[in-house]
Amino acid sequence: MSKTPIIEVINFGDELLVGIRENSHLVYLGGQLARYGLPIRRSRVITDEKSEIQRAFLDAWKQSDIVITTGGLGPTSDDMTRENIAEALGAELVFDSNILEAIEARFKLMGRKMAAHHKKQCYYFKEGEVLHNELGTAPGLMLRREGKRLIMLPGPTNELRPMFEKEVIPVLQEAGVLSKEEAYIQLRSCGIGESAVEERLQPTIQQYEGLNVAYCVHYGIVDVRLSSRDGIIPQEKIKEIAHEVRELLGEDFVCFGHCSLADVVSRELRALDRTLAVAESCTGGLLCDAFTNISGASKIFAGGVVCYSNDVKVSRVGVPESILEQHGAVSPECAIAMASGIAERLSTDYGLSVTGFAGPDGGNEKNPVGTIHLGYHSPVGVWAKTVRYTGGRLDVKARAVHAALDWVRRKLRKYKMEEFLCCGGND
Repeated sequence: MSKTPIIEVINFGDELLVGIRENSHLVYLGGQLARYGLPIRRSRVITDEKSEIQRAFLDAWKQSDIVITTGGLGPTSDDMTRENIAEALGAELVFDSNILEAIEARFKLMGRKMAAHHKKQCYYFKEGEVLHNELGTAPGLMLRREGKRLIMLPGPTNELRPMFEKEVIPVLQEAGVLSKEEAYIQLRSCGIGESAVEERLQPTIQQYEGLNVAYCVHYGIVDVRLSSRDGIIPQEKIKEIAHEVRELLGEDFVCFGHCSLADVVSRELRALDRTLAVAESCTGGLLCDAFTNISGASKIFAGGVVCYSNDVKVSRVGVPESILEQHGAVSPECAIAMASGIAERLSTDYGLSVTGFAGPDGGNEKNPVGTIHLGYHSPVGVWAKTVRYTGGRLDVKARAVHAALDWVRRKLRKYKMEEFLCCGGND
């Protein structure tokens, strides 16, 4: 394709339209495609009705160069995306015994017998390709026709994502549709607002004609994406500019790329050969979840306690009752006691805690809704930090987790640098 291909995504499924499930596929696919230089141009969510499926698909097929569909490839009666699109295209579906063998083997591994209705998943476009599904029974499908591409992906997130990354992206890269390198260089920052980031970087960035800069904000994190407009600036020069930006961000710089704050903290702890435990109240397990999402985190993360009630703070974490009586559960003193208590109970070098009022209820004159107290226990001392956020309950909880992780990140890097200097690293 000589021109930039137009990509449209169609998400099929009544459950998306009635609010049973969030449309996370669009966010994921948009991020993956933009990462390699080809953002989605259009998207739509469509019901499982045959007429709607065919109408939406034919409209997208007419206007776009690449159509990606999600959902409707399973074994149940409402999974008719494959059949309805084949009919709309006038394409023949053929049975593949290899797919059947793979599905039977999967059920045998689970100790179950395959039901007959799973055989409908064994059909693919006669002139197309099959995309292997390593985590489910419904294979994906690809078809090239009239200079266009159709990519059909299963609905479950844990099946769609590895299929897209391992099966689809390499094909599109080999075809020259996607870049083999990331289309931008991303710097991740935290603890500073979007406008402050832009103000800090603007004097340097404005020196480079043809430089594209995008700011992406999510829960206290600001990502800065640098790219070249129409290839005016060579990639090596973009990398040089990125390192200039890193210096300007200073301690607010988290990493290059897409690593999570928990991942960065885990790497710092590994470098120090130290361990961490957490005690959390208002975040309800989100802090633990951030670490357990990382493969191999058990080397540095011992575990945590969700101590939502005062009784659990006392019995499971070791918070003295006197602190709760004198200062309350939402206080810097309680946060420090939680951090130190969990570090002692789980025998770790570091302890991290979160307590606060996430809203919409609770709070008082001293600690209004949105007040979060963080506690930090380390081999060299203990600290507390207070932050305040506005917004809904879920937003406050997510920002509290990022604030806690960012605080630990800064503390660990400072400790590592001080240790490095004490050992003669400045010679």
